Amino acid sequence: MEVWAKAKYLRIGPRKVRLVANAILGKDVETAFAVLAFLPNRGAPMVAKVVKSAVANAENNYGLDPGNLFVSRVAVDDGPRLKRMRAKARGRPGWYVKRMSHVTVVVDERGA
Repeated sequence: MEVWAKAKYLRIGPRKVRLVANAILGKDVETAFAVLAFLPNRGAPMVAKVVKSAVANAENNYGLDPGNLFVSRVAVDDGPRLKRMRAKARGRPGWYVKRMSHVTVVVDERGA
């Protein structure tokens, strides 16, 4: 049985979060938490929080054993972008974009 959790509007670019998400894909939950604890990336605690939420959903809502769960899918999608302007030379605007991410983690039972 697939159980998911989603975190939306994370203030980090999706490209950076995808590096972290690919590191835990297909691993069991305990290994995923161990990998996320030692990754130096800024997105690691954010993804760990979503994995923890998905495991809690599986345990509390569906009565699944957390020891049998693994990360079956991780999707990192673009969120809205905050477009900001900073003054540049000769009175011109210099645009820069602050990106956001939506992270979805799906956990599944190993024997299913």
